[in-house]
Amino acid sequence: MVACVLLGGLATRGQDSTPPPVDDLVAAIQARYDTVHDFSTDFEHRYSGGVLRTTAVEHGTVYVKKPGKWRFDYTAPEKKLYVSDGETLHAYFPADRQVIVSQMEPDTGASTPALFLAGQGDLARDFTVTYPDTTEVPPNSWFVRLTPTRGDTDYEWLTLALDPNTLAIRQMVAFDFQGAHSSFTFLNLKENQGLSDNLFVFEIPRDTDVITDESFPR
Repeated sequence: MVACVLLGGLATRGQDSTPPPVDDLVAAIQARYDTVHDFSTDFEHRYSGGVLRTTAVEHGTVYVKKPGKWRFDYTAPEKKLYVSDGETLHAYFPADRQVIVSQMEPDTGASTPALFLAGQGDLARDFTVTYPDTTEVPPNSWFVRLTPTRGDTDYEWLTLALDPNTLAIRQMVAFDFQGAHSSFTFLNLKENQGLSDNLFVFEIPRDTDVITDESFPR
């Protein structure tokens, strides 16, 4: 009921693209995502900058099921898969016939963008949320910056572009400590579909090299 009231009030404001006080928005976002048990969405992943000063664009579909289960299916230009059942992460690269297996650390909060999407952590507790002082705002969106309050994240800050009427995330950009940024633009969002746990189980194919690396980025 609380979520409905918050979302209803903010949606009315969102029709004229005037954002509410940031604390009200944080409460409404958290209330909304507390009602989302699973979702899937197509994505465009664009990585730019960093040490190599390169730009890469990839496409695929992400699936999330709380608590802590997520799957990134990359389909173009190269197939690859990152899937976590909440305890173990598999990173599979079919062209190389290689899979990297890592154990997920407990109580990591939203230490990676993937874990943030999977609902780990709490917005008010784990982030300082502000409206960025910028004119480069995605059209017809509310735009916020999330700076983590904990020191173990693999990004310096996140930005979110939100649908003003539904608070759905249209775009998420992670800025790392080397000056690179990794953006995900989302399309065709579907929520609370009752995704099967089997979607987040990975069976290692035959003739695949298995690498165990506890330091693999998660």
